[in-house]
Amino acid sequence: MSVTIYHNTACGTSRKTLEAIRATGVEPEIIDYVKNPPSRAALVEMIAKAGLTVRQAMRNKGDLYVELGLADAALSDEALLDAMMAHPILIERPLVVTAKGVRLCRPSELVQEIL
Repeated sequence: MSVTIYHNTACGTSRKTLEAIRATGVEPEIIDYVKNPPSRAALVEMIAKAGLTVRQAMRNKGDLYVELGLADAALSDEALLDAMMAHPILIERPLVVTAKGVRLCRPSELVQEIL
């Protein structure tokens, strides 16, 4: 099975998700999305396949979210995507992609749905 995880080593949930994947005997493709973010088109596709809104796929914790005024409900999806592309740390994590689908694995146990 092919598994890709958009991972942040600083995130405990991301680390737990990676451990859960490896516990099945699968070694996933690990993408450090902060250093190597997905293209805008790939991000939009993952968000759609995961059944999320753009806002749900955005990390809303941290100073950057506040500094950029991203809590403003009037911001369009395009504006939120622009922010995520300019600052990949704003992409919520971890996103996991398999042949069975895409999940934002928060909590990490959600990865079981697509393994």
